[in-house]
This record gives sequence, structure tokens and C-alpha cells, in this order.
Amino acid sequence: MEKKDKIRLGLAIGTLGIVYGDIGTSPLYVMKSIVASNGGLNHVSEDYIIGSLSLIFWTLTLLTSIKYVIIALRADNHGEGGIFSLYALVRKRGKWLIIPAMIGGAALLADGVLTPAVTVTSAIEGLEEIPTFEALFTGNTTLIVIIVIVILSCIFFMQRYGTMFIGRIFGPTMLIWFSILGILGIINILGDLSIFRAFSPYYAVELLFSDQNKAGFLILGSVFLATTGAEALYSDLGHVGRKNIYITWPFVKVCLILNYFGQGAWILSLKKIDDPFVNPFFQSMPEPFIMYGVLIATLAAIIASQSLITGAYTLVSEAIALNLLPRLNIRYPSETKGQVYIPAVTGVLWIACVGVVLYFQDSSHMEAAYGLSITVTMLMTTILLFQFLLQKGFSVITTTAILMTFGVLEFAFFISSAAKFMHGGFVAVIIAVVIMALMYIWFTGYYIKSKLVKSVPIKKFIPSLTKLKDDGAYPKFAHNLVYLTSNRNPARVEHAVMASILDKRPKRADVYWFVNVQVVDGPYAAYYTVESFDTDFVVRVQLKLGFRVEQDINVFLHQIAKDLISKGKLAQQKRKYSTATNRTLGDFCFVLVQDELSTEADLTNWQRSIMKMKLFIKRFTTSPESWFGLEYSDVQLENVPLYLSKKKTRKIREVN
Repeated sequence: MEKKDKIRLGLAIGTLGIVYGDIGTSPLYVMKSIVASNGGLNHVSEDYIIGSLSLIFWTLTLLTSIKYVIIALRADNHGEGGIFSLYALVRKRGKWLIIPAMIGGAALLADGVLTPAVTVTSAIEGLEEIPTFEALFTGNTTLIVIIVIVILSCIFFMQRYGTMFIGRIFGPTMLIWFSILGILGIINILGDLSIFRAFSPYYAVELLFSDQNKAGFLILGSVFLATTGAEALYSDLGHVGRKNIYITWPFVKVCLILNYFGQGAWILSLKKIDDPFVNPFFQSMPEPFIMYGVLIATLAAIIASQSLITGAYTLVSEAIALNLLPRLNIRYPSETKGQVYIPAVTGVLWIACVGVVLYFQDSSHMEAAYGLSITVTMLMTTILLFQFLLQKGFSVITTTAILMTFGVLEFAFFISSAAKFMHGGFVAVIIAVVIMALMYIWFTGYYIKSKLVKSVPIKKFIPSLTKLKDDGAYPKFAHNLVYLTSNRNPARVEHAVMASILDKRPKRADVYWFVNVQVVDGPYAAYYTVESFDTDFVVRVQLKLGFRVEQDINVFLHQIAKDLISKGKLAQQKRKYSTATNRTLGDFCFVLVQDELSTEADLTNWQRSIMKMKLFIKRFTTSPESWFGLEYSDVQLENVPLYLSKKKTRKIREVN
């Protein structure tokens, strides 16, 4: 095998571990949920099983294969996928598109809480099916819950060290897992080849209207669990690339379908049933293999959980860059590209996952909550895909047909999942609503400030800055005085910035820098523009960074300063004292102006409430110096009242 072929094979195997953990563990609970929704194995007929399998097959085909693999993967943002990358592509088409982006992102993060709990619990419950451990685990919910919590805690704890070691076994483990799924399916199918009738959509439609289906259309809530990992498939586009997903998805789908059909054939082969609520996934295995099946299922569940956690990190970091979430401390535990670790997210996810396990106790109850949030995400993705296709020049008729097809299908799944609201679905809704509220507060507060805060033209203050620069009566504050500004207009800055330089304690410097960081659509973009106002001491820098680029302002600014000096646009700043020889840059002092809401701010009650909540949340987020990579730089913090637009104040008069 040539080297290129080995690399291609290695990437394909790696893709199995990174992309398909969620959807790959669905066989653990899908058929169990479908059977339980009809009253157990004693109450299912041949037509019911065939119809259910047909629904699973066509759901995987329409939603996963066609919508995500064929259509959504083409909506890549410079190689990145996911709902926030898609929003970044189409946001210029309308400000309202932030709404489906926020709803979908919040629902997807809620799914990240439920997936680890459901998958690990379903795998560990397989211990009840092993004859050796049956007496110990059957009915012993407490012991299963303890084991699940220990496993989940270990998964979350190891995030701080990175996942390079586990990453090496992700792919091979999932290759073994999918191979086992396919082989077990084939073994069971050989006993009843008539199961392949389920390929016909006739049986799917017939089941929805059949009297044998006690759940009616609500059976779709259980069927939908088979495709819950489809959104993660799109989100992981940037990790593995479109080509690797194209190569591996046919293998994954065949193995999944074979296993579902195999479980169905096993159910139809039953003559006498002692326990109508057994899990077909484990019971359809040869008895000596069940112990190994539980072990490999647990490993697959851990991988699925790990993938969802790292996906949550990526989602949160993108939301931060799009001003949808507050800045959080982001760490990079390894040299692996794109791997991040967010301690705050880890802590919240761990507490939420453990809470879900303690509340529901078993996977059957968790399934009621699982699926509802991801149907919402899929609906929101469909809306954004509609805008993307229009932007790409597809006809309104074609895009509307696609919107209606997937919209109606996903809405049906949403309604069937929403019917489980009181049986556990409310947990997913509560989690998603909390995240959505946080996004709304942060995003709205950002725009209230950016639209109403007072700004001034830099050029107007050039004479004052010139006099201050040359005024020896004031001690030099810094060679390079840097202010970070949120104003994107290259000719203006906030009034508070100029007030800090001229009105507080006049700050004399050789060069005044005004730096704005703008997040652009390209995930790894990194470029800048400069305006010097015909001077060699006032520099307005516009940094344009992709939403996946670390905002290390100190490093970028030193590079820019050296570029300007080499071009003769900035005077050399030779240092008399320095540990480095021939140093051409002086010291940099960064002044960070922090907002405080003034009682004089002219705001509506609603705006004031939003701003108060935003500033309150800000207290618990990472510091500005940490976020901008200035931990080891000279940083001055200044608090200024956030007036926005100043209202009239009552005059006070003296009396005798």
C-alpha cells in the first residue's frame, strides 16, 4: 500500500471516531424505545416491526444522507460546518437570521448535555443482560447510576489534559464497533430475509395509520432517535473534511441498517417472551458475546460522549466570537489543531449530565427528553440552508421545495417529540431556554451599546494628541499606548477612550494605538488594515480574525509595529536599556476601559434590565487581559460610566 493510500485510510478511520459517535450508538436504544412505546415485545406484530424498520431506514436516508451529507456539507464556511458557521455565511441576508441561529445553537448545546447521559446509561444497562451479573444489576438502579456517574466524571475530568491519547483509539474502536453492528445484524437477518421488505416506504406509511400502532404518529419520537447524530456530522466538517465523510458514511449507514434490521429479525423470531421489556440490542447477541458487547458498547458510548463534549467547546468558542456568548477562559491542552478546553463549559456540562442521570435514573426515561432539542436544531438548520441555497443562486421553486420537504418532516418529528414534554422533554427545553436567554442577553446588550455609545472622530483630536506627545511637563506614560475599541469605524473611537487620554490623567506617549478586533466569516482568517491620519504617532488598526483564531493581540500588534517600522511609516523606538540587542520597539501599555452602567443613562426599562444582566454576567467571565492574550503585558484597567445617550439631569441650587 502506497503512503498516500495509508494516509487516506488513516483519515477515514479517524473520521469514524470523530464524526459518528452519536449516531453510531443509536442502536443501543432505538428499537428498545420503539418496542416500549407499543407496550413491550408481547404487543408488537410483524407489520409493526417491518413498518418501524422502514421508518428508520427512510429517516436515515432523507434526513442524514440527503439533507446533511448531500446538501448541508456543501454549505461549508472555508471548510467549517455547523449551525454558527452556516449563520456566518448567510447573516448578511437579514438581521432576523440571528434568531434561528441562536435557537438552533442553544438546542444543540442542550443535546450535548443529554447525549452523554443517555449513551453511557444505555451501555451500562447492558450489564443486566449478562447472565453472570443478572442477579446483581437487574432492578439495582442505584448501582447502575453510580457506575454511570463515575464514568461520566472520568470523561469530563480528562478534558483538561487533552484527548490525544484517546484520539488515537477513537477511530479503530469505532471501526470495530460498526463492524460488530454489521456482523451481528447479518447473523440475525439470515434467519429471516423477509425483513428486507422494510426498504419499501409503503410499510412506513401504513404503520403510521395502523391500529396496531398504539402510539400513532408519536412513534416518530422514537424513530427520530436513529438520526440524532446527523447535526454533529455537519458540525464536525471542519475536523475531518467533506471527502472523508463522503467516503465513510456509506459504510456507517450500511452497518447501522444491518443492525436495526437484525434486531427486527430477532424480535420476529421470538416464540415465548419472559420479559417483554428486554433490550433487543443486547439480547439479539449470542449469549457468550454479550459481556464483550457491553464492553465495546461502553467504549463507543464514551467516544460518543467525548465527541459531543469537544463539539460543545467548538460551538461555544464560535458563539463567543459571534458575540452570542460572554468571553470564557479558553485553553489549548495539546498541539492538536482545533482542540480547545473551556473549564466553565466542562463544569456546567458535568453538573447537568450528572443531574440528568440522578433525575431520570434509567435510559428509558431519558429517551423522553432526548431528541426534542435536536429536532429544533434541525429545523433551524433547514431555515438557514434555505437562505444559503437562495444566496447560491438556486431558484425559489427548488429551494422552497427543499424547505417544505425537510421542514414538514422535521416538524412532524418535533411534534412527536414534544408530546413527551411532560415525561421528561421539559428538561431539554429548560436547558435550551437557559442557554437561549444567555445568548439573547449578551447579543442584545452588545448591540444596545454599539448603537448608542458616544463616539468621536480621531482626526479632531490629532492637535491635542500632538501637543500632549511633545509636552515635557508630563512624564511619559508609555512608548506605545494601546486602547482596544469596539468601534468598527476606522476614523472613530469611543469618547471614553479620548477622555481617558486627555481628561483623566493626561497620558503622554510616543505612539497612540487604537485597535479594533472584528470577527470575520472565514474561521482561520488573520489580516489587518491601518489608518495613520497622516501622522507617524497615531495608528488606528482594524484586526480581522476568523472565529477560530485565538485573539492574541499582543503578538499581532508587535508584528504590525515591526511591519510599519520596516515600511518607514513608524519611527524606530530604540531602547537604551534592553535584554535584547538592536531592539527597535519600545514598551507597550494596554489600557482597557471597562463599562459600568450609569444611573444617568437614557434607557428604556427593558434596555436597562438587559444591560444590568449583561454587566452582571460579565463579572463571572474571563478577564479582558486574559481573553486578548495580555496576561504578561503592561495592562491598566479603567472603569468608565456607560452613559449611552445622556438624559437631562436636574439642576441643584443653593438655599440659605
